[in-house]
Amino acid sequence: MSGVAARRSENVAGQVVVGVSGSLGGLAALRAAAEQARRSGRVLVAVLAWEPPEGEGMYARRPDRQWAEHWHGEARTRLDRAFAEALGGPPRDVDLVRRVVRARPGRALRDTVTGPDDLLVIGVHARRMWRGRHTPAARS
Repeated sequence: MSGVAARRSENVAGQVVVGVSGSLGGLAALRAAAEQARRSGRVLVAVLAWEPPEGEGMYARRPDRQWAEHWHGEARTRLDRAFAEALGGPPRDVDLVRRVVRARPGRALRDTVTGPDDLLVIGVHARRMWRGRHTPAARS
């Protein structure tokens, strides 16, 4: 029995949800999430959230379906590129669900996590990490 088939037969509960952005932190999160899915037998759910570049408010005033479809396609391409950069392509030894969601990242991830057995993996943007370490509140 193959590794994926063996994991399916174990009925492992939960999923590994990872926010994908293409940043270095996001690529590291994708690698870590794939490894967790591999080890636990959970489904890997990769989520890339996007919004129109002009923002939802501006888009609501001047909606353009073709423009939105264009940006959805760009987001799908970024998700594919992240898999290529982080793992050399989509992993074949785990069950994989790819989601491109029109929403803010926090909302997209929150809505994807469905239960207490899910594992959420997120990356840290280097600039935010640096700021957090050097702010007065972060010092001991």
